[in-house]
Amino acid sequence: MKVEELYEMLRKVQEPKGYYFNKDQERVFDLLRNLIINKERYGYMSCPCRLSSYDREKDRDIICPCHYREPDVEEYGSCYCNLYVSKEWNEEKIPHRYVPERRPIEKIPY
Repeated sequence: MKVEELYEMLRKVQEPKGYYFNKDQERVFDLLRNLIINKERYGYMSCPCRLSSYDREKDRDIICPCHYREPDVEEYGSCYCNLYVSKEWNEEKIPHRYVPERRPIEKIPY
């Protein structure tokens, strides 16, 4: 799959839910490229900003869009990776603050 195809497919599904791609398209395309790489590598689109365990069941919470996106966007206007953001975040109506990691430490593979 090409980055542009993934972009359009996800945009059509996520925007009606209130999740927008970051207006920095270069960053978005880099993240989408890495999601495609992770899909080829692991068989699922593991979050490119987190370590994968190579086990789909263990990584269910970080398959994009991850389980943490909703609370991150609600609280900060952006997900951890800054891939998905709110309309207000893109329009710079809210501050662009650091989004802390919500994934429990015990789920992070070492």
